[in-house]
Amino acid sequence: MRRVSMLLAGAAAGAIAATALVRRRSRSAPAPAAEPSPDPRAEELRRKLAEARDAAAEEDAFERASSAPERTPADDPALTPPADEFEAMRRRVHEEARAAAEEMRRGADGEDESEG
Repeated sequence: MRRVSMLLAGAAAGAIAATALVRRRSRSAPAPAAEPSPDPRAEELRRKLAEARDAAAEEDAFERASSAPERTPADDPALTPPADEFEAMRRRVHEEARAAAEEMRRGADGEDESEG
């Protein structure tokens, strides 16, 4: 019988201690804050994220555009200049080359005569 009474007394003491502990924790718990003030850095971070998303979208658009096939004169006749223009350009280039060659020959001939 003594064991039973000791066991009941221990259980009652444990219940009282548990109740006291729960009450103490509920009293010492801080009151919930009304509303935390917004962090001033949060708006800056949101702005940076938006800029990064925009930059990524622009980069994707650039990649899509650069991967498109290039247009060549064979694909688009509007890019091909008229044949007369090619002929005129060819003649002009050849004339400039001949003039440059003549000038180099004259310079080389003049150096040989002055050295000898």
